[in-house]
Amino acid sequence: MSYETAVAELEKTVQRLGRDKEDLAESVRQFERGLALAKHCSELLREAERRLAEASPPGPAPAQ
Repeated sequence: MSYETAVAELEKTVQRLGRDKEDLAESVRQFERGLALAKHCSELLREAERRLAEASPPGPAPAQ
C-alpha cells in the first residue's frame, strides 16, 4: 500500500472512531487498524529517508 493511500485510510479510520458509536469490539478493531496503518506509514517514511540519505552526496568535512 502506498504512503498516500495508507494516510488517507488512516484519516478515515480516525474520523470513524471520533464520530461513530460502534460497539466496543468494532471500536477496538478500528483502533488496531489505525495503529497498523500508522506503523506502515512510519516504516515507509523511514525507508524513504534512508534512500534519500544514500543518494545524497556527503557533506563537507568538518573544519579542524
